[in-house]
Amino acid sequence: MKKRKNLSKVIIDGMLIAGIIVGIYSCGNSSKPEDTKDIAEEHNEAKFDDKKTENDAQFLVNAAEISLMEIQLGQLASTNGMMDEVKAMGKMMENDHTKSLNELKSLAAKKSITIPATLTDDGQSSYKKISDKSGKDFDKEYCDMMVNGHKDAIGKFEKASTDATDPDIRQWASSTLPALRAHLDHAIKCQDDCKKM
Repeated sequence: MKKRKNLSKVIIDGMLIAGIIVGIYSCGNSSKPEDTKDIAEEHNEAKFDDKKTENDAQFLVNAAEISLMEIQLGQLASTNGMMDEVKAMGKMMENDHTKSLNELKSLAAKKSITIPATLTDDGQSSYKKISDKSGKDFDKEYCDMMVNGHKDAIGKFEKASTDATDPDIRQWASSTLPALRAHLDHAIKCQDDCKKM
């Protein structure tokens, strides 16, 4: 009987220690902060209960993610680019998307929409991918990213310029499109120049 009690105590103590270890390990692994895009989306979903307003909010979240990434990649290109055209494009992207992000912050605040404040997980992945490259490889990768990214952005902005429920958001999307199209043209030219190297 005494052996049984001791065995039960050992088992219970073992389970308790295992639980504590699992708890400590879990807490230690949760040090990675949550993606700023996910946080913004959660705030907006809690705030808005109709689908149309949620779609408008999602567009602003996506637009902020785009600008935050373009600013970071632009800074990197202006210092790490090999070709003068790539450096110049990086500086242009940084300046234009900083201006766009400032407009977006004002618009989002006016509409009580939460947007990401820092580079999202996807943006960090793109940054890491390109920051590991140098020389011609960096220039080619950056130009390819700018072409693909701006094609995608133009699609999102064109849709919002006609489909957004809020007239201010529709207007902002529409007024931002010419700069995005100019960026795409510039990126395509850079991409062509990289192929000639």
